Amino acid sequence: MAGIVTEPWSSAENGNASMTAKGSSRELRHGRTAHNMSSSSLRKKSDLRVIQKVPYKGLKDFLTNLQEVILGTKLAILFPAIPAAIICTYCGVSQPWIFGLSMLGLTPLAERVSFLTEQLAFYTGPTLGGLLNATCGNATELIIAILALTNNKVAVVKYSLLGSILSNLLLVLGTSLFCGGIANLRREQRFDRKQADVNFFLLLLGLLCHLLPLLYTYVATEDTPAAVISDMSLVLSRSSSIIMLISYIAYLVFQLWTHRQLFDAQDQEDEYDDDVEEETAVISFWSGFVWLVGMTLVIALLSEYVVATIETASETWNLSVSFISIILLPIVGNAAEHAGAIIFAFKNKLDISLGVALGSATQIGLFVVPLTIIVSWIIGINMDLNFNLLETGSLALSIIITAFTLQDGTSHYMKGLVLLLCYFIIAICFFVDKLPQKQPNGLNMGLQQMNNVVTATGGGVFSS
Repeated sequence: MAGIVTEPWSSAENGNASMTAKGSSRELRHGRTAHNMSSSSLRKKSDLRVIQKVPYKGLKDFLTNLQEVILGTKLAILFPAIPAAIICTYCGVSQPWIFGLSMLGLTPLAERVSFLTEQLAFYTGPTLGGLLNATCGNATELIIAILALTNNKVAVVKYSLLGSILSNLLLVLGTSLFCGGIANLRREQRFDRKQADVNFFLLLLGLLCHLLPLLYTYVATEDTPAAVISDMSLVLSRSSSIIMLISYIAYLVFQLWTHRQLFDAQDQEDEYDDDVEEETAVISFWSGFVWLVGMTLVIALLSEYVVATIETASETWNLSVSFISIILLPIVGNAAEHAGAIIFAFKNKLDISLGVALGSATQIGLFVVPLTIIVSWIIGINMDLNFNLLETGSLALSIIITAFTLQDGTSHYMKGLVLLLCYFIIAICFFVDKLPQKQPNGLNMGLQQMNNVVTATGGGVFSS
């Protein structure tokens, strides 16, 4: 979940936490987060003058909703990809086309879900609005993960969730810092480090939960049956997932109640600040609710197409499933909020950009990943937190590099460039990776070759 908006280099750095928030604090009253503000940068102001002339109230309300929800975004040009994907499915078009069209269709839907949760927050208040954003902020990733689980494609689940975290930490944040640094060469960019510190504490907690099941594979002896290690890893992963969910709930309490001042917007006058107008809801509560349910169902449909066609697309394009899931899926699926984060970095509002990148990475790592483990447990699939050595190592180094990059509360384009180069290296790594996938619970540790066959209760579900 993206953090509550914080204006750059606020008085929190100087110990003046009592400074009253204006401007962007008006956004806060309605539960808006950095995630929302990032998505809002891609919205268009609707011209309803023609619609207001319609004499029938029911028709006028419907056209108003259509204008605000469907045409109120700069990404509306991608909406035709949704019916195109559905038509291609029933017309026998090759699966790579269906995969590509489905991914394009998910892009505007993700931005629209953010818009609709924001509209509902106008009626529910900032606290419930913040909780709503905490739940729906990464709805696309969660739906894809659950649908992949029901199809027994644990590899796609693990890769896509890992890719979302890496994309936010390196690609989104790196691009934001680089573009912001280039656009503000003559001006030092600063941000409030306190919010970032909280996110990194949680990300390191999540990393620990990933490392321990992996380390089981290296401390075992040759005589230890693979099924025993598999069972240990599974129990530890499920227990860790419950703890991760508890930590995420504590994070929400910390953010929305007890330490809200750390995330509150602070008033900062500078030439880059735009005049912020008081915003009001443009659709009714029940209209927003119905649209949100409808778009969630469409996301579920397109996600099902993505999951069903990813292997065929991998073979046709000669790209590994790991590369498509870790690199391509997060880039396309989160394009809207990524673009918004970069736009705010251009405006020298790095706290919003950091709120998008770090907040989203935290939500994936501490909410979506453990929730996926719990769901797999419920439906009888043995998924653990062992993402294998290469994937877990990439995650660990990404968190460490990003933490060092943000440690002093200042930024310039060189920091962004280094993060981007790190992401490119990881992308190349998975692009050239042709090694056969290893079972998550069946072990080949590099120290010894295990010949034990993993039992049915022990795993063997890391299907590609």
